Amino acid sequence: MPPAASAEEIKEHNARYHDVAAGDYDSKWGISYGEQGRAQVLGKLRRALGEDGRRLGRALEIGAGTGYFSLNLLRAGVVDSAVATDISQGMLDELDASAGQLGLPVETVRCEAADLPFDDSSFDLVFGHAVLHHLPDLDAAFREFRRVLRPGARLAFCGEPSRYGDRLASLPKRAALAVAPAWRVLIGARPRVEFDDDHQAGEHWLEHVVDVHAFTPGQLAGIAGRAGFEDVRVTGEELVAGWFGWMNRTLESTAEKDDIPTLWFHWAHRGYLALKELDTAVLEPRLPPAIFYNLLVSARAPA
Repeated sequence: MPPAASAEEIKEHNARYHDVAAGDYDSKWGISYGEQGRAQVLGKLRRALGEDGRRLGRALEIGAGTGYFSLNLLRAGVVDSAVATDISQGMLDELDASAGQLGLPVETVRCEAADLPFDDSSFDLVFGHAVLHHLPDLDAAFREFRRVLRPGARLAFCGEPSRYGDRLASLPKRAALAVAPAWRVLIGARPRVEFDDDHQAGEHWLEHVVDVHAFTPGQLAGIAGRAGFEDVRVTGEELVAGWFGWMNRTLESTAEKDDIPTLWFHWAHRGYLALKELDTAVLEPRLPPAIFYNLLVSARAPA
């Protein structure tokens, strides 16, 4: 087994991978800044906070990527202003370009989560999406989050991988690989060429080393508690929708993308949305957070 990467190596891998991935990141993950994108982001944030309809003042996003959360929250009028941070300059460049096209004023800052270049008590909300599992020193990062939050202000992170939910999601992934040859014949798609060049091979390798954590609800709550946060709340998101989505993504990863019919993508997307409604309305309020694919954590800075 290779030795564990150091904190500096983890940060270097994350910056390199996200710089490379930035150009087609939005198209790869179906990120949009229209009505649907706003609804998705607002739904995630409100489930994390357990509240609805409140304006959140000056907001700081950690690991903002191309701007999925910050830009949609600004368009929805939920935050008054936003500062977007990331370790990847490539991601921030894409965010700046999208903000310019949308006419949204966003400050972007390249920095590390554990060393934020902002004054104490300067934000009303610190938030992020699918970022905590990339951070090598979570305790140091959460101390910084608390430092820059005003007394009584909120913290919310969404889309963090659940340890047990990820294990459950491996079942539909394996099932998809088993049926992939028959699926490709059915839709008339060629098998995907694994890598066209060394650049793609390097990107693939980095993708598998940038994720350094998967969480239990207790772990996330403990990290927030050690940093001095109060009213810590951890919930789960996506169960059957996650299984459905990963099965489809796994199938798609085995075929040449240009061969996959547009009708397939429409069916997969609509099916995911329908199952997500089932998760939200029926399963998330009734089942333990640990079994869901994603975890959401929120907390409050001491008043």
